[in-house]
Amino acid sequence: MTNDTKKKCANLFAAAFARCIGESLASATGEQWPLEIVDSTAGAANQGTQVHFRLSVEGAISGECFAEFYEAQVASLVAKATQEGATTTEEPADALVGFLSTAMEGLSHCISTKFGAVTVKVERVAGLAFGGMFVVPIVATQDQRTLQVLLYFGAELLEALSASEETGQACEPKASPVLPKNLKLVMDVELNVCLRFGQRQMALREVLELANGSVVELDRMVDEPVELLLDGKLIARGEAVVVDGNYGLRVTEIPQPVTSHFLN
Repeated sequence: MTNDTKKKCANLFAAAFARCIGESLASATGEQWPLEIVDSTAGAANQGTQVHFRLSVEGAISGECFAEFYEAQVASLVAKATQEGATTTEEPADALVGFLSTAMEGLSHCISTKFGAVTVKVERVAGLAFGGMFVVPIVATQDQRTLQVLLYFGAELLEALSASEETGQACEPKASPVLPKNLKLVMDVELNVCLRFGQRQMALREVLELANGSVVELDRMVDEPVELLLDGKLIARGEAVVVDGNYGLRVTEIPQPVTSHFLN
């Protein structure tokens, strides 16, 4: 396996990881975190105490890699995500596991579209040394604050990723008509979304017979989640709530990263 092949396939995985982590952090903190791959790990040594997480990949490909965050940055992120006045006994690093777990759902979907069905699980680990492992640095800057993450790839995962390249399957990310950077240009564009409580197919005769007091039975039970649609595409599910006399949605599930609707 050549270094070029390692870099190409590791960067493909890292780019998907960066996008999913950025979306999870944006949802939790209310701020955009445009994480991007960089060429150098310069400055990582000055970030302070490291905090490590193992990402275990199982399925069509398998292996593991490790994400290295930094204690001060993790504490800042968790503090921003914690609601004002809320208290927690969790260490910031343990609280970050929740954000990462949400991101891993999106990462599992993204990797599955290229390599076959996989799941990615995350857990906090300690006492690690990464000598000789292939590393990909990822960085984001937000209001003069820097978030740096290092991804260390195990040999088994690199071999699995590169195998697709050697067998002729594209290890390159598919070209997209919409680039993530270009999306920033339209972030303030307002879009219409709608809640779908259910649906039903009706004959034209039944439609014409509708009158005041008619009841239309839908195909959804009252305890099933309602759906949030953007231009007819499902982007979230959740519970219907009432906010200041208006209907609202408490999101409980995001089937796949919202940006995938734009980037695929």
